[in-house]
Amino acid sequence: MSNYSSFAYVYDKLMDIDYNCWVDYIENLFSHYDKSPNLVVDLACGTGNFTVPLAERGYEMIGVDRSADMLSVAQEKAKRKKLDVLFLNQSLAKLDLYGSADAFLCMIDGVNYMLSPMALYHLFCKIKNCFLEPGGMFIFDISTRYKLSEIIGNNTFIHSGRDIFYAWENIYHADKHISDMYLTFFEKMGKNYRRFEERHLQRAYSEKELVRLLKKAGFSSVDVYDELSFLSPKTDSQRIVFVGM
Repeated sequence: MSNYSSFAYVYDKLMDIDYNCWVDYIENLFSHYDKSPNLVVDLACGTGNFTVPLAERGYEMIGVDRSADMLSVAQEKAKRKKLDVLFLNQSLAKLDLYGSADAFLCMIDGVNYMLSPMALYHLFCKIKNCFLEPGGMFIFDISTRYKLSEIIGNNTFIHSGRDIFYAWENIYHADKHISDMYLTFFEKMGKNYRRFEERHLQRAYSEKELVRLLKKAGFSSVDVYDELSFLSPKTDSQRIVFVGM
């Protein structure tokens, strides 16, 4: 499975995501629930595309990721903007903070990468019972089972850019609800190309499954929204957002 090593340095070039829009949405969620968090922990923070903009907006941020290379990119972003952000090199399964926080985030498929429902349940328990301040909130999103099984499915996608070419081959294991993704990259380096490969595994959780795990972990209130909205998810929603308190 990938450690986001070589991929970390091309990640931002390939992700077609409006992060500013997502950061606005997170702040709208804070406002919607009448929350004004000071310290926010960004789990599976990657290259800091949520951590750094939120720090710019005045939140005290901690970014957590298992990839040292992704964190290196994130730290460089924070350094360029002269932001004081704490980054921790930890897997979600072994999350260990120095204290509590007012809010937790886990955005853009971080939860999908937790392949074991039991390990995910233990993470939810740890957040709720060890690290989340009373009255705090936990926000995360997932790529839906519909997206992973029907849109990504067993399809192959090709991207051809000026400096990067990749082939993305997918196998969906319906019996295990696992999406197995193989990516082969060719990155232009002067007159030559550097080839590297990535394998990513994601679990296609259902909405009901995640709500059950959150409530079992102690979150008394769980709301679920369609992507970037306050509307209920649809059967063909490709990304949905959970808010637990």
